[in-house]
Amino acid sequence: MKQRIETAAIDCLMVRLFEAIDETNMPWMLAASQRLRAVFGAQLIDLVPSYTTVMVHFDLMQLSPQQARILIREALENLQPDNGSGGSLHEIPVWYDLSVGPELSLLAARCNTSVADIVRRHSEREYQVFALGFAPGFAFMGLVEEALAAPRLSTPRKRVAAGSVGIAERQTAAYPAVSPGGWNLIGRTPSTLFDRQRQGYSLLQPGDRVRFVAVDRGTFINLGGDDTPQEMSA
Repeated sequence: MKQRIETAAIDCLMVRLFEAIDETNMPWMLAASQRLRAVFGAQLIDLVPSYTTVMVHFDLMQLSPQQARILIREALENLQPDNGSGGSLHEIPVWYDLSVGPELSLLAARCNTSVADIVRRHSEREYQVFALGFAPGFAFMGLVEEALAAPRLSTPRKRVAAGSVGIAERQTAAYPAVSPGGWNLIGRTPSTLFDRQRQGYSLLQPGDRVRFVAVDRGTFINLGGDDTPQEMSA
């Protein structure tokens, strides 16, 4: 692991720990985040971990960029992976259906298999939450089975329903709210992924693990899900 500090803005430094996305990165990313929070203390404005980097946003009124670099080096000295905390395990119900997951048939055709098999393969895997971004509570998870990987839609949809579960390349995610989006939609969850009344706001946090649990339409509706069909047009 080669650590590198890059300038992201006048008051932001990007700490690059890895060059490639890998599930084994996460213990190191969590350990680095904990160390950085402890070392910066009240001088830290925000810390944003991702697949391979941690962005450190510091208070320019308290620290110069050079001083921030010194603190980062101090925090990462003799860094060891965090094996004591794997995050929380969440079981998220999903109604996999063509009406709310229009790309199910596309993925099935690409894999030369059935829709039921796509559902089984997506839901039997445990996913790691790598990062939050794009929208509040939007958790980038992976890695999906390589055969299920699919590029983003060439033309993003203008409106993706809240709770929509999708795949983009080897990532999977669920949309916390109605928004534009170009992921391949395969189902919908009734789970509330972002709530301002919840501590931390987002249900999912980096380091957490997720299992998607297939449910039928009746269970989906009983759990508060909206079965309005997803608009097909982009």
